[in-house]
Amino acid sequence: MPATRRITVERNRLRFAAAHMATFGGACEPLHGHNYDVIIELEGELTEDSWVWDFGAVKRAARALTDDLDHHFLLQRNSKHLEMVESAESWTVSYRGKSYTFPKSDVYLLPIENTTSECISEWFAGRLLAALREQGATHLRKLSVGIEEMPGQTGWYTVEM
Repeated sequence: MPATRRITVERNRLRFAAAHMATFGGACEPLHGHNYDVIIELEGELTEDSWVWDFGAVKRAARALTDDLDHHFLLQRNSKHLEMVESAESWTVSYRGKSYTFPKSDVYLLPIENTTSECISEWFAGRLLAALREQGATHLRKLSVGIEEMPGQTGWYTVEM
């Protein structure tokens, strides 16, 4: 019977604090922030060394991503609802007459439609999978990433290879 194994790496140092304002139902949330936690599950066959993948390698790759996001305003570049104007030093983001101007150094531009946990987890999973493949992890069958914006509220993205 074919079997797979799974490892989980979560929370601990896999967190980031960031601001955002998601859009939904024709409205835009007020600017606010979260202390996000990241949960990662990898599933696959065991390597010749009898592990799915090295916990430390997964944590280092994920930590590089959380460090990039930490203490930034997460801007959903592909938003259908927000108006965005980029200048040499700043981003101005507007929604129905209300505008915010952020220094570029405080903005992390995400190629997603909305800064929901579900969309952030999809972006995160894609970047993490690319990093793991660069390390040689070609035997994985499934990757799931959860982005918890507060206890009890986690958006998940799962990709099967």
